Amino acid sequence: MSGYTRRFIWLALLLVWPVALQAQSKKSLQQKKSKLQNEINEANKLLRHLSKSKKVSVREIGALKRKIGAREELIRTMNQEVGVIKRDIRETENSIRELEREMKTLKSGYADMIRLAHKHSNRYEKLMYIFAADDFNQALKRMKFLRQVSDQRRAQAAAIDSAQVLMTARRESLESQKKEKTALLANEIRQKDQLDSERKDQDRMLTKLKSRESKVKRDLAAKRKAKARLERAIADIIRREVEEARRKAALAEGKKDVSATEAFALTPEARKLSKSFAGNKGALPWPVEKGVISGYFGEHAHPTLRGVKIKNDGIDIMSSRGSRARSIFRGEVSGTVDLPGSGAAVIIRHGEYLSVYSNLERVFVKKGDRIDTRQEIGVIGTDEDGARSEINLQIWKGFSKLNPTKWIARN
Repeated sequence: MSGYTRRFIWLALLLVWPVALQAQSKKSLQQKKSKLQNEINEANKLLRHLSKSKKVSVREIGALKRKIGAREELIRTMNQEVGVIKRDIRETENSIRELEREMKTLKSGYADMIRLAHKHSNRYEKLMYIFAADDFNQALKRMKFLRQVSDQRRAQAAAIDSAQVLMTARRESLESQKKEKTALLANEIRQKDQLDSERKDQDRMLTKLKSRESKVKRDLAAKRKAKARLERAIADIIRREVEEARRKAALAEGKKDVSATEAFALTPEARKLSKSFAGNKGALPWPVEKGVISGYFGEHAHPTLRGVKIKNDGIDIMSSRGSRARSIFRGEVSGTVDLPGSGAAVIIRHGEYLSVYSNLERVFVKKGDRIDTRQEIGVIGTDEDGARSEINLQIWKGFSKLNPTKWIARN
C-alpha cells in the first residue's frame, strides 16, 4: 500500500467517525421526540373524551397541563436536534474542505508521476534506462523503481477516484442536512404556535374553574370520603383473605405463622398462576376494550388547587359511556364491594397477586367465580354528565400496591 493510499484511508476514517457519533446522538433525540409525541397524542385523546362534557373539569385541565409540559419538552428536544444538525453541517463543510485539499495534493502527486512515466513511455527507453546502470545491482534497483512508479500511479489514480466519490457523497449529505434543518425549524415554529394556543386554552379553563373553586373543593372532599370508604372495604376483603390463607397455610405446614407470599404460593397451581401473571408484566390487557389513561399512580399536585395533593393507588382509565370492565388476567374472584355513593368494586386473585376494579355501576360476578383473561366483570360507572365512563385499576402483591402502568400493555 502506497503512502498516498494510506494517507487517504486515514483521512476518510477521520471524516466518517464524527458523523457516526453524531448520528447516535441524533437517534436518541429522535427517540425522545417520538415518546413525547406519543404523550401529546394520548393527552389529545383524553381531551377529546373530556370535551364531550358541558363543564370544564379538573381532569380536562390536568390533561391539558400534561400536554403543555410534553410539548414544551418536545420543543426543547427539537432545539437540541437543530444544534446537532448544525454541528453536522459544520463537520460536513470542514470535511469537504479537507477533501478538497487532499484532492489537490493527490492530483499534484499524480501529475508528477505522469511526467516521470512520460520520460520512459516506451519499452526501448525503459530498457535503455536499465542498461545504462553502472552495475547489475543498480540495474535491479532501476527495474524495481520503474515497477514502483507504475504501481503508485495506479494507486494514486484509484485514490483520486475514491476521493471524488467521497466528495460527492459529502456534498449530497450536506444538502440533505440543510433540508432537514429547514424542515425541523419549520416544525418547531408550528409546535410553538400550538403551545401558545394551548396556554390560552388553559388560561380560559382556569378562569372558568376558579369561579367555582369552592364547589371544586367540596366535590374533592366528598370524593375523598367516598374513596376512603371504598378503599377500607377493599382492604378489609384483602386482609381477611390473606389472614385466612396464612392460617390455613400455617396449619398445613405445622408452623405458627407464614408470610402472605408463602400462603398464596402454597399450591402448585397458585405458584404457576403467580409466575404466569408476573411473566406477563408489561403485556397484560387493559381492563377496557378501548380507553385512555386519565389518572396516574401515586401522589400528584391538584391541577387547580394550590398546595393540594391527590393520591391514586392505581390508575384511572376513561372510556366511552356504558363500557364494560374486563379482567386483565385469569383468576378467582376474592370478593365484591358495593357502597352507596362510592360505586362497586371487584377483586380478582391471581396467585399472590390481586387486581382491583372500582367505580363500577353494575357487577356480573360473585365471590368464588373463576375468571378468564378479558372476561367481562361489570359495567363501568359514568360521570355526572353521563358522557363517559371511568374505571380505577389497582394491582396488589400481598399488601403492597403496584403501579399498573408498568404491568398493562402500552396503548
